Amino acid sequence: MEQNQNLNSSNPSVALIVGVTGMAGFSLAQALNSHHSHTWKIHGVARRPLPTWFPPSLLHNFINFDALNSTDTLAKLSPISHEVTHVFWLAFQLYDTEELNVAKNSAMLRNVLDVLTKASPSHLRHVTLQTGTKHYMGPIFDPSLAGKLVHHKPPFVEDSSRLPYPNFYYALEDLVASYSPALTFSVHRSSIIVGASSRSVYNALLSLAVYAAICKHQKLPFHYPGNEMAHFT
Repeated sequence: MEQNQNLNSSNPSVALIVGVTGMAGFSLAQALNSHHSHTWKIHGVARRPLPTWFPPSLLHNFINFDALNSTDTLAKLSPISHEVTHVFWLAFQLYDTEELNVAKNSAMLRNVLDVLTKASPSHLRHVTLQTGTKHYMGPIFDPSLAGKLVHHKPPFVEDSSRLPYPNFYYALEDLVASYSPALTFSVHRSSIIVGASSRSVYNALLSLAVYAAICKHQKLPFHYPGNEMAHFT
């Protein structure tokens, strides 16, 4: 989903990838580096140190800080705040309830955007936000709502109405939209992501690998465990 995107290609593009060591962040850093028609300067951000498997050559600079801490965020981002033109938000933290997810994830995004938009001068033009199919299914990991959720039926469509449950994806979209028209933004609701990351517990490739290993050990055929609806859910 895109809103008001009008990027000025004559200015140099400087990316801040928040969540760079995750599957999507790593792949995005690779993609920006291989962009033949456009040159990117890439700053990568993560809460923990850069893992040994991550090629540092993909980044101009790696910044390690906790976006929940506004003081830490200001201190670590201030040196580059005047040059960042694009934020790619791929970070999230999950808690026991969706109310906590809303509060914590909104605070992280707000802390980062506040530093960049208050820079003098600020060159921030666009925010790319990654969410997912929980937009259409509701807070499926909140135990207090187990068995109570009524979600949209697949296939999901971009302009489906919001569900009447707390959802930090909604909160992040609204937060980014609140900076418009000064900033443009786009929202990308990916479903299953398969990629390279030793940290992500949501990497479907790891689940498939474990399933394949079990099948091999049990001498069972490696059958696809889903059905035709899995293409949409």
